[in-house]
Amino acid sequence: MQEFWDSFSQLLDAEALIRSGGFYLVIFIVFAETGLFFGFFLPGDYLLFLAGLFCASGMLSVDIFTLCMGLFVAGVLGNFTGYWFGWRTGPMLFKRKDTWLFKRRYVVMAEEFYHKYGGVALIIGRFMPIIRTFAPILAGIVQLDFRKFVLYNISGGAIWVLTLTLSGFFLGREFPQIVNYIEYIIVGFIAISFSPILIALIRRKLHLNKNEVEAKNKQP
Repeated sequence: MQEFWDSFSQLLDAEALIRSGGFYLVIFIVFAETGLFFGFFLPGDYLLFLAGLFCASGMLSVDIFTLCMGLFVAGVLGNFTGYWFGWRTGPMLFKRKDTWLFKRRYVVMAEEFYHKYGGVALIIGRFMPIIRTFAPILAGIVQLDFRKFVLYNISGGAIWVLTLTLSGFFLGREFPQIVNYIEYIIVGFIAISFSPILIALIRRKLHLNKNEVEAKNKQP
């Protein structure tokens, strides 16, 4: 069991993944996180940033153009896979029982986000954990027009990959010493990425509590 948890922890360690797996493992992780419903726990934003940073420092043996193109293609294909999965499974995902890896509330949260922002959620959601994974699945479930999906998918993938990867690359090139502060970078990305989700969950909890109180007050 200890070996399993050690392996699982390493899977969440973006720095270790990049150092040990290199370019192709990074590509696979981006594809899995953006297209497979069980990939929501994988590192996303800071993985792209660190990939660009390591590319600039020479720790990742690939040029920046190849890196960006590979990440872009992986992110786009991942969303296409998620769309197809949602289109094929439909509401079955909402009926799936909770497990230690999958929680139905993740789907509900993504659904609320999708209905609030529509197809643009595919672009905005690229920068938000969990939403990034389930938004394309929801687009498939509601059968969003495929041409619109292609537009949102490609534009969102390009914005997400280029913004984060090139930020890491140029910062790494201008300030090589930044590699000594990777832990702080990861903590910062996690805090920024999860703060909108945390706020949404708190608001949802307060709203539910308010409704329960109002329902009790109406009882004779």
